[in-house]
Amino acid sequence: MGPTSLVDFILQPPVFHPVLPYMTTIFGGLTHGKMVLMQGMVFVEAERFQVDFQCGCSLMPRSDIAIHFNPRFRSRPHIICNTLQNGHWLEETKFPQLPLRRGEAFQLLFLFGQEEVQVSVNGQHVLQYRYRLPLARVDTLSVFGDITVKSIAFLPSNPFDASRTEYPVAHPMQLNSSKLAVPYSHPLPHGLAARDTITVRALVCPEPEGFTLSLREDPSHILLRLSTCFRSRALVWSSYPDEAAGHSGKVTTYFPFHPQRFFELLLVCAEGSFKLALNGIPLGQYDVPWLAWDLVTELRIEGDITLYSVLS
Repeated sequence: MGPTSLVDFILQPPVFHPVLPYMTTIFGGLTHGKMVLMQGMVFVEAERFQVDFQCGCSLMPRSDIAIHFNPRFRSRPHIICNTLQNGHWLEETKFPQLPLRRGEAFQLLFLFGQEEVQVSVNGQHVLQYRYRLPLARVDTLSVFGDITVKSIAFLPSNPFDASRTEYPVAHPMQLNSSKLAVPYSHPLPHGLAARDTITVRALVCPEPEGFTLSLREDPSHILLRLSTCFRSRALVWSSYPDEAAGHSGKVTTYFPFHPQRFFELLLVCAEGSFKLALNGIPLGQYDVPWLAWDLVTELRIEGDITLYSVLS
């Protein structure tokens, strides 16, 4: 299903180094397929911390908490999950394995399904907890306890991979990383292949002119390029099978990028074509039967954006 308006393209920006206790509204609430990625560090003498997905932000009376995730480090470390409804805790669920360690960095991923949330720590599945309140009611995230949080990111799932059952790759977000400075170049010594995906997460600069993403065979030969122009408000793809011929087309009739807005762009390789998605919404599939993905040796990104992560 495509977007119904430009509002559908708004993706909540990541939060870096929030001060705890921290509470924020979840733009658009939680839906099936949405992910929340948290990076941080456990205190050396930590006793506990909690991540709550709440139905509102009221303190008196206290809002319902649909998902209460509560690692505890004393005596026998474990995780408690529970639900708060009408001011009363329901029966808690105890998970005896706690892969988090005092004094160590961590990456938590919450993946929201139709009937339950799955949680992984540092890329390894830890638990799943069935919803006791409707997921559609959740609109607030709160975090507090004995941790330092480096970043919190609200991410969509790949709309072209709805049948996926394992965890998606959730690489960390990076702020002001010299490795992601633009112009950015990433070698692809083994080329690309059908079903490979390139994911770009970035923030548009305050006064942008445009930015480009190109796949190159060599520095002088661009096989595929995506170009945005803020002056003409156009997102265009172009492909050059050889120096004498070129093909191009407009990706959308609307322009979904805005200054100082965070976005996630997916480019999915396919046999004789490629697919694009922005912020979890498919933009379309485009035929390029002349393009040989295995000839690609470099991904290059230029223009008026700040990169947070690039996955390929």
